[in-house]
Amino acid sequence: MAELEFQIYNSMTKQKEKFTPIVPGKVSMYVCGVTSYDFSHIGHARAYVAFDLLFRYLKHLGYEVNYVRNFTDVDDKIIKRANELGEDPLSLSSRFCQEFLTDMADLQCLPPNEQPRVSDHMDQIRDMIQKIIDNNCAYAVDGDVYFSVDNFPNYGRLSGRKLEDNRAGERIAIDSRKKNPADFALWKAAKPGEISWDSPWGPGRPGWHMECSAMSVTYLTETFDIHGGGMDLIFPHHENEIAQSCAACPNSKINYWMHNGFVTANDEKMSKSVGNFFTIREVTKLYHPLALRHFLMGTHYRSPVNYSIAQIEISSDAVYYIYQTLEDCESAISKFQEEIKTGGKKYSITDDAKKCVDNLRSQFEEKLSDDLHTPTILNAALIDALRLMNKIIGMLKKKLQKPQKLSNIESLIQLEKELRVVLDVLGLLSSSTYTEVLKQLKEKALKRAELTEEDIQQRINDRALARKNKDFILGDQIRSDLTSKGIALMDIGNETIWRPCVPEEAKPSDGQLAGPPDTSDSQQQGLPRSAEATKP
Repeated sequence: MAELEFQIYNSMTKQKEKFTPIVPGKVSMYVCGVTSYDFSHIGHARAYVAFDLLFRYLKHLGYEVNYVRNFTDVDDKIIKRANELGEDPLSLSSRFCQEFLTDMADLQCLPPNEQPRVSDHMDQIRDMIQKIIDNNCAYAVDGDVYFSVDNFPNYGRLSGRKLEDNRAGERIAIDSRKKNPADFALWKAAKPGEISWDSPWGPGRPGWHMECSAMSVTYLTETFDIHGGGMDLIFPHHENEIAQSCAACPNSKINYWMHNGFVTANDEKMSKSVGNFFTIREVTKLYHPLALRHFLMGTHYRSPVNYSIAQIEISSDAVYYIYQTLEDCESAISKFQEEIKTGGKKYSITDDAKKCVDNLRSQFEEKLSDDLHTPTILNAALIDALRLMNKIIGMLKKKLQKPQKLSNIESLIQLEKELRVVLDVLGLLSSSTYTEVLKQLKEKALKRAELTEEDIQQRINDRALARKNKDFILGDQIRSDLTSKGIALMDIGNETIWRPCVPEEAKPSDGQLAGPPDTSDSQQQGLPRSAEATKP
């Protein structure tokens, strides 16, 4: 692993670069957190899943990582929402901080080493503002403090904007008292009735950009490895962070700036105003959190990702396929535990299994080391491993010579072991058992279909009666109706079971999704429990 060259795209230099930490073996990274005034949306999920993957992969590579992700718990939006609800601003923000942490845990995002809140760091913020004033890069006006962009020649180097093109940006009020319209607030004077803190310039609260500069230097010093966030933060937030940090600490330097792409909904940019805005909770109410995580990693983190029901259905089906295969693998291995123990010599894995394990490992390391390129892993190497596991599971149901049988069992053991490593780094390996995850996925499918287990069993009984009466058209109709709701019936021997599937109307028409073979009652030959519904 030490020989791998990890390449990441640096937004500052606009190119991929070899990652070399400041301190060998250690990585310091800061990611801008949420403004906690509401439930988090899937745009937030996209960012924090991406940087969780980075966190996990750096640890996998053997680095000791100090990951800091802040909470903005003091902000205009928080104050506005608190006033609307008649709630204390800090109480409201604390409540939504906790809701955010619940969402992150559901998405299997590992907790950062530090999660500082703005309200706990007023001393550090005031001290940094004073340094910027002392260095002639800020000025006070009627209790407000503004950063002077004219006194910072390198302003605009991250975003590429020229100073003369800049306008008052997001969260920056147009104010005639500014020396330059692009000057931005470091400290905001308190308005009547607003929450405030004392300062040398009068009571008030910090500007949005100031918070991250102060907290990053507090936990990571003025020089650290990686700063991350969404592409929408490049300007003005990160541009202003650079200006503030360098104005306060001339030696300030961040070596790599990383930014994730936007989330759109049905090819339109997500926006509350057009009603295509989805919170994480709204999605995970109907889909397993692992399905959402899988969906978000199905597109490279720097590319825009389009959220649609069709795509989340495909990811849900893919996760089911992963866990059904793992459960079948676990079951197959357990049946031969005694033979493994008494088998004497250890048998080598098959040539196909060795090739598959080597390919999965090399593709996993190669693609993640290439700026965290997850799609190829999810849609190729991972699927190839699952297919071979299912092939071996099928072979073990046949009569095999002992050496061939034990070689196949050993192959399954090694394939599962390697697959678990990959899934763990991707954040797709649940702490629950395989069976529990499958049960959770089925419960979500029932909820989407607005059916109960009893409803499905009744339809299975109705279909069995129709088949008994040679009414295959009715049997096909019952199956088809359930399939349209995302429920697939499968006949295994004399038993009919069900599993979630991609509803017919959710399947893309470009051929990317290959369904199971024709399983109409007049054609059915039986279908494996872990039948694939998704192909790359």
